[in-house]
Amino acid sequence: MGALPFLLYVAVFLLLPIAVVAVEAFRATDPVTFEESWSTDSITTITEGAYRRAYVGSLQLSALTAVLGAALGLTLAVAVLRSRRGRLLRRLVLTASGVLANFGGVPLAFAFIATIGNAGVVTALLTDTLGLAGFSLYSMTGLALVYLYFLVPLMVLTITPALEALRPQWREAADNLGATGWQYWRYVGGPVLAPPVIGATMLLFASAFAAYATARALVGSSIPLVTLQIADALSSNVVVGAENLGKALALGMVVLIGLVMVFYAWVQRRTQRWLS
Repeated sequence: MGALPFLLYVAVFLLLPIAVVAVEAFRATDPVTFEESWSTDSITTITEGAYRRAYVGSLQLSALTAVLGAALGLTLAVAVLRSRRGRLLRRLVLTASGVLANFGGVPLAFAFIATIGNAGVVTALLTDTLGLAGFSLYSMTGLALVYLYFLVPLMVLTITPALEALRPQWREAADNLGATGWQYWRYVGGPVLAPPVIGATMLLFASAFAAYATARALVGSSIPLVTLQIADALSSNVVVGAENLGKALALGMVVLIGLVMVFYAWVQRRTQRWLS
């Protein structure tokens, strides 16, 4: 009974929308008679042309930012935990990461536009002082840089508990057996940290893949992303009879994110065996 409100919440706000999207993705409307019927035309359409490029663009951007965010976040977390400043620095970094990981959308896009946009303060300074030019914030590279702003802190928050769970006794035992630092990380630390690092990378991938507001405010429709294509479909920027394309695109995202989260759950189960 105690879990009933949560189950109702999940059913109404998660399962029901997914079911509606899954059903409507296989519906089609006749452009002449406006009669609805079952069809796979929308599913077929999203695998071709601009919609296929949108999926590829989203996958490329998400994979790039997830790998870079995981590497940078892991490095930062290790540096903080090894710092002589101890608990104070750890608390400051984790607090800042908690804030920055949730800072996104239009405010984040505006902050970067005002800073390193075409007329940004830093851009003007670098161009006038150092003569640097050629970088564009309104590109795939620029969008990846913006995504890293909230993905790196998210990685720090996710991986810090796993780093703290590395027992000092393991390192002491390795030292007593004559292992070098490389051998310790190769045979002990690395295998223990691999599952949580992979799981956190998958979480970053899912976050980047589902991001919408920042990309919309920053690049509009100039970069092919599936979330932007869904927004165009939902705002009626489609031809008559193709209203369900947005739902088909959303179903494709649900399937891809579902596969990522299944893999993430599997990795997390393996992690608990080591860290519990």
